[in-house]
Parts: sequence; C-alpha cells; structure tokens
Amino acid sequence: MLASINPLGERARRTRWGRTMTWYLIGSTAGGTAVGALAGAVGVGLRAALDPSDTAAAIIAAALAAAGVVLELGLAGRSLPTTRRQVNEDWLAKYRGWVYGTGFGFQLGLGVATVVTTATVYVAIAFAVLTGSVVGGIAVGATFGFVRALPLLAVRRANDVARVHAALRRAAAWSGRAHALAVAGLVGVAAAGLLAVVV
Repeated sequence: MLASINPLGERARRTRWGRTMTWYLIGSTAGGTAVGALAGAVGVGLRAALDPSDTAAAIIAAALAAAGVVLELGLAGRSLPTTRRQVNEDWLAKYRGWVYGTGFGFQLGLGVATVVTTATVYVAIAFAVLTGSVVGGIAVGATFGFVRALPLLAVRRANDVARVHAALRRAAAWSGRAHALAVAGLVGVAAAGLLAVVV
C-alpha cells in the first residue's frame, strides 16, 4: 500500500491522500471488526460447548502466542500458511479514492483475505475466538484492523518521487525491527498467560 496510496500517487489520480487514507483506515477497521465479530461468535459457541475455566483460557492464550512465535521464527520448518491473493491494483485507475481506500482497507483488515506476512494475524483472530464473546471479538478485531492501517501514515509527506523512494527505503529498513517487535509481543503475551496461571 505504501507504494500505491501516497500523496504523490493520489495527486496524480486527482484525489487527496488524506481523504483516501481516512477511508482506508475506516475500511481496515471495518474489516477487522467483521472478522472479529465472526470469530467472537465462534467463541460463543465454543465457550458454551466446552465451558473452559479461566486457568484453561490463560493456558490456551499462552499456547496460541507460543505457536505464533514458532510460526514467526520458522521453527516448525514450515513457512507461514497463507493465500497468494493481493488487492486488485487495477482499482486505482478505475475507481475514486474513497472506493479503493475503503476496499483495500477492508480486505487488509480482514487479515486473511490477502497474503499473510505475520503469525500475529492468526493469533489475533484466535484471541477474538478466545474472548468467547461477540463484543470481545469485535474489540480485538477492530483494534487489529485499526492498527493494521497505521503503517500507511509513513508516506504522509511523500509528495514527490524522492520522498516516496525515501519512505519505501525507511519501511524496508524497519521490516526487521517490526518482525522483532511482533515476536517480542507474542513472547510477552505467552509469558503473561503463564503468569496468570501461576499467580
């Protein structure tokens, strides 16, 4: 998205980046909300059928986060399961900014409708299920969708070719750090789940 939706590209398409970004953020949050609500509804059914204790829920949360770490680091000897689908960039030339902004955002907010690059996507959806509540699932999903859209802010000042290239270089340089933060976050969640069991 950084290379597609930036101030320079939006100006060339005769639309405003701020407007497209707003719709992208709305779409991504809506996509996250939708998948979170669905996952929460599944969780309601599972909770009714299994009635797990708080201790069991904490252990499951820790196990899910640990599985995310294993997948993120490739320790299972397998790559992350994913689809090869990407958003349709033909929309950029066909539709208005608010349409592709919302459409791209919604698809990416769903988490699994396009290429999955991090295990945290699966862990977030699993946590939405684990809430055992539609409202809880929506809270997890909406947060996921909102946060997923924020990296697009990295190009907010990219209004010429040099700045677009500089923003893309910065994003590439940050990819390793983002991966490390994702792993650290999953480790922290796993540790918190285990701590909840012990305490």
